[in-house]
Amino acid sequence: MLRTLALLVLLTAVGRAGTLYLPAYPNAVLVFDEAKGQIVDRIPLTTGTPMWIRLSPDRKQIYVTTIDHNGIEVIDIASRKVVNHFELNTPTQQYRFRGGGIDPAGKYLYTVIQEIDKRTEHYDVGKPKYAVIDLAQQKIIKTVDMPPEDQLISRISFEVSPNGEYLYQFGSKIKILRTSDFSMVGEVDLSPPDFPGMENVRLGNDLDLISKPGMHISIFNSMDPIVHNRVFGLAHLNLATREVDYKPIGPAPSGMAGLQITPDLKTAYTVVANGAFGNKRCEFWSFDLASNRVTRREEVPCRTRFSFGMSGDGKKLYIYGAGFQIEVYDTATLKLEKVWDLNNDITYAGIVVMP
Repeated sequence: MLRTLALLVLLTAVGRAGTLYLPAYPNAVLVFDEAKGQIVDRIPLTTGTPMWIRLSPDRKQIYVTTIDHNGIEVIDIASRKVVNHFELNTPTQQYRFRGGGIDPAGKYLYTVIQEIDKRTEHYDVGKPKYAVIDLAQQKIIKTVDMPPEDQLISRISFEVSPNGEYLYQFGSKIKILRTSDFSMVGEVDLSPPDFPGMENVRLGNDLDLISKPGMHISIFNSMDPIVHNRVFGLAHLNLATREVDYKPIGPAPSGMAGLQITPDLKTAYTVVANGAFGNKRCEFWSFDLASNRVTRREEVPCRTRFSFGMSGDGKKLYIYGAGFQIEVYDTATLKLEKVWDLNNDITYAGIVVMP
């Protein structure tokens, strides 16, 4: 499905408000209480500005990567304290992250890195590589060359199978890799929708993931081999068995931004865009998951950069990011209900954690 982004990981319980953890400039994670509509805590980071955030498989910790020195920080949710942090950069080496997935035991971060070596009069920029980061040893323990066609993909997302043996790579296609050596064991001819010019719209790790262990539900594009018409649909990907149930819905719009699913698993929402520049038009789309039909559409102001998410109880939709506010829309009407002022710039999509 889509990337960037951006966006909230939906970990929900029906009828209960949650807590938003929002990466914020210059070096903090904000703790926002949905019920109160206000910031209730600020978790300082020591390695710089947060750019990626992910909940651990056991939902007890939050992983954050930072951009200043390519650091990694681990936050304990119960205490709201950083319990582990380190930097990968050295005086002569820098790294750039691209996507990431956490193994079920919380020991390893699987990602793509690009190494930049400082020489006397120039910098050598390496090719993107798969990497395994040992969070206890606080270092990269393995790198593997990527196929040339995957090196060109600017935005990649990952999911790890429940047994930790396989890594699902969401890019131009879904590739299934062994975590031991990153060799490919399977491929699914589905691709994420595209939404040019938007940030934080990503498939899998930061958004579009619901609280159903071992199952990934999202929007994907398919294309017939003869006429090459692009069609979008909903796919259920079983991370344990590698089985995919894909149901096409209709012609793919110009772009789609994330899928948010209600706690009862009956309704889903996304933001779509058609056209470009002055002719661009954006809408909320509501899906009935039982019939895989679009049931409602409502125009929403277009943004070039934003994150899209849902409240913990599934009753509100959030549009935020690249700014200081969270716009709150009611799922019953798809109309703007209120605006929360954070008084802080948000750098990336956040996650919702239920009490």
